[in-house]
Amino acid sequence: MKGRTIVLDHLGEVEAAALMVDGKLDDLLVDNPAPRPGTIYRAIADRPVKGQGGMFLKTPDGSAFLRQIKGLAPGQPILVQVSGYAEPGKAIPVNAKVLFKSRYAIVTPDAPGLNISRSIRDEAERERLQEILHDAAAEAPYGVIMRSSCADADGDEISEDIVAMLSLADDVMNDAGTDMEMLSEGDGPHVLAWRDWTAPAEVVTQAGGFEDHGVLDALDAARGALVGLGGAASMYVEPTRALVAVDVNTGNDASLAAGIKANMACAAALPRALRVRGLGGQITLDLAPMPKKDRRPFENALRTAFRADDVETTLVGWTPLGHYELQRKRLRAPLGEVSQ
Repeated sequence: MKGRTIVLDHLGEVEAAALMVDGKLDDLLVDNPAPRPGTIYRAIADRPVKGQGGMFLKTPDGSAFLRQIKGLAPGQPILVQVSGYAEPGKAIPVNAKVLFKSRYAIVTPDAPGLNISRSIRDEAERERLQEILHDAAAEAPYGVIMRSSCADADGDEISEDIVAMLSLADDVMNDAGTDMEMLSEGDGPHVLAWRDWTAPAEVVTQAGGFEDHGVLDALDAARGALVGLGGAASMYVEPTRALVAVDVNTGNDASLAAGIKANMACAAALPRALRVRGLGGQITLDLAPMPKKDRRPFENALRTAFRADDVETTLVGWTPLGHYELQRKRLRAPLGEVSQ
C-alpha cells in the first residue's frame, strides 16, 4: 500500500496513533499512565542534589527533577514542563523553559518575537504568513513561532490556532496560585498525531483501524528485537536497564563490503526502529566490522537519517572499543510497557 496513512485507534483501552508509510509502520504514539510530555506544573522546590546542579521538585504526580537551578531555593514555587518519560523508578524529567505547542504555532513566553519557520522559503508565502501572524499576535506579550505546517494552510485556521495558544499561555503564565498543581496536561496520541504528522495523509478514525491497516501485525514484529536490513544483514535492537543495545550483523555475506553495507543500512533504519519501539536514553551500536576510513561516511549517513526524525537525538561518537553511542530523549512510551 503506497502513501501515508494515519490511523487513530486504541490498544485495548489505551489511546494510540500509528503512522503507516508505504505499508510499513513509521511512527507510533501510545498513551501511558505516566505524566505526558508537555504537561505543565506549578511545582515546589524540594531539595538540591549536590554535584549534579539540579533539584528535586514536588508535583501532584510525584517527584520531579530539574537541572540548572540557579537562584531556586527549597520551598519556592516554579513553573516547569515535563520534557519526557521517566525511566522506571526515577523522577519525572522537567524543564523550566515552558513552551505551548500546537499544529501551527509555538508560543515561547521566555523568548519574545514573532518568527516564521525557516523551512518556509517562498517569499510570497512568508509575506502572507507574516500578515496573519501580525494580526493575531502583534499585541501578545510572548513570542510566537509559526511552524512549517503553516505553509499553504488556511489563514483563518492558523489565526485561530495562534489565538488559542496565546490564550492558554496567558492562563498558565498568569495563574496566581502558590500550591503545587497541574496547570495544563500534555497532549494525548490523537492530538499529537494531528499536531505533528502534518504531511498529506489519509486519516482513519473508525474503530478497528489498527487491525484493518496492518498496524497490529507491525506491532507484533516491533515487539521483537530483530530488524531486517535487506539481503542477509540484520540488527537486533534490545533495551536493557542501562541502555539500548543495537547489534549489527552481516549474516552469511562474506564480501569485503559486507560490513559497511550493513552499517549504512543500520543508519537508515535506526530512527524508525527506535520510534516505533518508543526507545530513548543511552544507545550503543555494536556495528559490523568495517575499516576506520568508512567511519566518516557512516556518521554522515546516521546524521542525515536522524535529521528527519522529530525526537531530539545527540550523536555522541565512538568509544575506545569501536562502538558508536547516541543519546536520545524519551518522548515515546516504550512499546514493551504497552499491553495489546
